[in-house]
Amino acid sequence: MTTVELKLSLPDQLAQEAQAAGLLTPETVAALLKVALRAKRAQAFFEAADAFAAAKLPPMSMQEIQAEVNAVRQAALENAARR
Repeated sequence: MTTVELKLSLPDQLAQEAQAAGLLTPETVAALLKVALRAKRAQAFFEAADAFAAAKLPPMSMQEIQAEVNAVRQAALENAARR
């Protein structure tokens, strides 16, 4: 576990409300950071999906899809063998 010290400058009202709601504890801050990271990842996923859709690539045939699956499986086997 990594210890990180944060110093926040908050408006008085916000600081009081956050403190009263129990939001300034290490556990709650960690939970809030997890939610923010999940939201960032979701946003990045949707941006990538939009970019992919905008590329207007031709659809892949079942044979092409199977070849990609086989290549990923082979690479995973080779990586496992190296360990």
